[in-house]
This record gives sequence, structure tokens and C-alpha cells, in this order.
Amino acid sequence: MTYLDPTASPGRWDALHAMLAALDAQIETVYAERGIEGVRPRFAYPLIRLAHTGPLTIRELAESLGRSHSAMSQTISAMRREGLVDSEPGADARTRRVTLTGRSRALIPFLEAEWRATEAAVAELDEEVPHALSAVVTELTRALERRPMRDRILAHLVEPAAGPARTDTSAPIDPSS
Repeated sequence: MTYLDPTASPGRWDALHAMLAALDAQIETVYAERGIEGVRPRFAYPLIRLAHTGPLTIRELAESLGRSHSAMSQTISAMRREGLVDSEPGADARTRRVTLTGRSRALIPFLEAEWRATEAAVAELDEEVPHALSAVVTELTRALERRPMRDRILAHLVEPAAGPARTDTSAPIDPSS
């Protein structure tokens, strides 16, 4: 029996991921054209939120933005490297509150203007195409509420026959062994 690499051909979501990456790259181009270096589009959301709420812990910030603690922690680390945020001791020894730096405070008016312009551009795109992405996302969310992705995956999952666990991942799988 031979096995084909399931990742060898593009998956159904590859085009969406590529489009989102291209959109982020174009937003970064807007930043660069304005002389704003070291700011990535994913930084705008937490920076703007911190400007309006004041210092928050990573957990509080993640919850307020609907992001995972892990993802927000990585974003905060990247923003700290770019001099956009600092941290100060929190209510207990285990927490730190994230604060804006002077550099990021100066960027907030532009980031808010870019946010509004991006939202307007997305609305324009939604009007331009026959199936608005925002409507498709709403419909996908409803479908996943009716039947979660986990259940859908399990309905299609055909697990390989039980055998010894593979611990050496340095070589490709030999289906004939």
C-alpha cells in the first residue's frame, strides 16, 4: 500500500491563508510608506485597546480581544522587541501589566485611522463580490454551531491500523514496512 503526502497539493483553506497574508503585507506597506517601522498589522488591535483601557495583563488583553493567552503572549513579546510596550508588576508576583510606550502612544492616532480605513475597504470589498466574506463567515459560524468542526473531522477520520508507535521522525514514512 502506498501513501500519498496529503500536504503535497494545496488544501481548501490555502488560498484564504495566502489572501490574508497578502492583505497583511499590504497593510504593512501602508505603514512603511508612512515611515512606521517595526509595526505589524496584528499589533494594531492590542495597541489600540491598551490606549483605550490603560494597562492590562496579557490574560485580560487576550480575553478583551477574543485571542488566546499564548497568541497574545507572543504578540506582546514581539511588540516589546519593537519598543511598543513595556510591562510593570501586576497585582501579584505572577502577573505583569502591559503598558504602552511613548512610541506606541504617538502611533495610536494613525493606527486608529488605518483601522477605520481598513474596515471601510473591507466593507467596499464585501459590496464588490457576489458573496460578501462577512456573510460567508457568519454562515460558516452558524454551520459550525450546528455541527462543530471536531465532529465533522471525526466523521471523516480513518485512522491507520494500530501498530508500534513511530518515534523516529528523521526519515519519511515507508508504507511498505
